[in-house]
Amino acid sequence: MTKNLRVTIVQQPLVWEDPQANLMHFTAIVNKIKKGGTDVIVLPETFTTGFSMGAVHLAEKKGGMAMSWMAEVANVKNAAVCGSVMMKDKKYIYNQFVWMNPDLTFTVYNKRHLFSMGDENKVFTAGGESVLIEYKGWNICPQVCYDLRFPVWSRNRMNKQQEPFTPEYDVLLYVANWPEVRRYAWSQLLIARAIENQCYVVGVNRVGKDGKGMNHSGDSVVLDALGKKINKTSTSKPAVETVVLDAASLKKLRLSFPVLNDADIFTVR
Repeated sequence: MTKNLRVTIVQQPLVWEDPQANLMHFTAIVNKIKKGGTDVIVLPETFTTGFSMGAVHLAEKKGGMAMSWMAEVANVKNAAVCGSVMMKDKKYIYNQFVWMNPDLTFTVYNKRHLFSMGDENKVFTAGGESVLIEYKGWNICPQVCYDLRFPVWSRNRMNKQQEPFTPEYDVLLYVANWPEVRRYAWSQLLIARAIENQCYVVGVNRVGKDGKGMNHSGDSVVLDALGKKINKTSTSKPAVETVVLDAASLKKLRLSFPVLNDADIFTVR
């Protein structure tokens, strides 16, 4: 992590259970982003369908419509593109975070914590492994929506084989369909994750009503490692904003106040 990282957050409404309509909409959005104008484009959770439980009919296979679209955008814009998609893998269906690189290599993370109060656990299979993405010298930890409520799963740990000790990741990245009725929890938990993990936090949420009548206020945010908001995106409105993550300031904070050196050591099952 020697150079700054430019992250573009894309806060938009989603058309319920209509992948083609959503991809047409996001195509129009990303076409306005200049090639080389950003390093990462972040889309919401289930950005092709909305947070529907109709995954048996809507989920696609690896290399399907959504991934092909992401690959084209990443290649044309010379930027990584990420968001979550309903994905089939043999007999399982995952709420799968996809990170697509400009060279068309990709990394996936399957959402660990499924929202049982919305029956997500009855349709999807929970992921079992955390993932770290290395991109342009930055280490990024992807998470999906409800994962935010479970801090043990996203805990930043120290690599004590290096001197000075180095945290595993620099950016904690959440994509979501988080409803307006629980917006206070969204905002406060993101701040907590930034402070406790001494990292940048990027949270990208959708806006508008879904097919169940649930409203979403967006509240997409980029926080520095002190939990301070550094973006200007408005609440409840469609928005696209590019924010610079400053490498030097993060390094300086970690060296001057290395709280993670004193963190508990544990394993997650």
